[in-house]
Amino acid sequence: MHNAINYFLATLIGSLISIMVIFNTRLGEVSTMSLSFIANHVVSIVVLTLILIILRLKRGRPSERRKAPWYLWFGGVFGYFILHANFITITKVGASLTTATLVFGQSLTSLIFDLTGLMGRKVYKVSRFKALSLSLSLVGIVVMGFEGGTFALPYLLLGVLTGVLVMVQMVYNAHFASYKGVFFSARQNVISGLLFSLVIYASTQAEQTIEAFKGIGQIPIPLILGGGLLSVMVVSGTNFVLPKLPAIYSALLLSAAQIITSVIIDHHLYDLFSYPLLIGTLIILVSMVFNVLVDVKERGKLV
Repeated sequence: MHNAINYFLATLIGSLISIMVIFNTRLGEVSTMSLSFIANHVVSIVVLTLILIILRLKRGRPSERRKAPWYLWFGGVFGYFILHANFITITKVGASLTTATLVFGQSLTSLIFDLTGLMGRKVYKVSRFKALSLSLSLVGIVVMGFEGGTFALPYLLLGVLTGVLVMVQMVYNAHFASYKGVFFSARQNVISGLLFSLVIYASTQAEQTIEAFKGIGQIPIPLILGGGLLSVMVVSGTNFVLPKLPAIYSALLLSAAQIITSVIIDHHLYDLFSYPLLIGTLIILVSMVFNVLVDVKERGKLV
């Protein structure tokens, strides 16, 4: 039962990631990416701080947290590069193709984590049947990638690299959460990202950022708050779920959910649809079913 809930949560988080990326990109399009990033992180910090205060009042005492290695305190730096890379790829090749490249990078990275146990992950053996299911998932992603044409190759490569960063950040943050707890680690992730971005923006586009904030009153409130609220759900959710699932499983669930949600977003918001996107999505779903069947056969239950 608990595993079924974890599978569902991983799928839900995947959908929320796609929606969050669209919120952040749209806010960047109507203003600047600096405003989008800062607003996203300020909202997240406020919400997470309120959650921590409520939990402390409910317990009546501070949480017991272990000392974490110094190098785990800077997860938000990954977020800076991820958000800006997503903005570039979405505005150039669309949400669905961007997501396809992201999940390719995530799936590839998850395989490395499962085989090596990097960042404190449990080591899982990858049988040839499970490798085949992952390969089938990657075939689906490649089929979707045909939609972009050869001219989009630089953006496809950027998307793959971003996917690698996304998976590294998720595992990195989940490892930090094992020391500090889900919500504390999520807030620290956001704080480090905000501080890093302020240094970058102050030295590269201070005037542009200030002008963008002067016009923030003209931007719809849901667009300003949406990315930050969804970020809290995504970061906290991944910190909670990822340690409970093999990285390959979490990557497949996150990937399929992101792709399906992106296809729906492209269809309903941008009136975009193509057979490569549909076929690629179906191939990924088939690979997920195959992966579960293989696991049931090898272990006798879902793990």
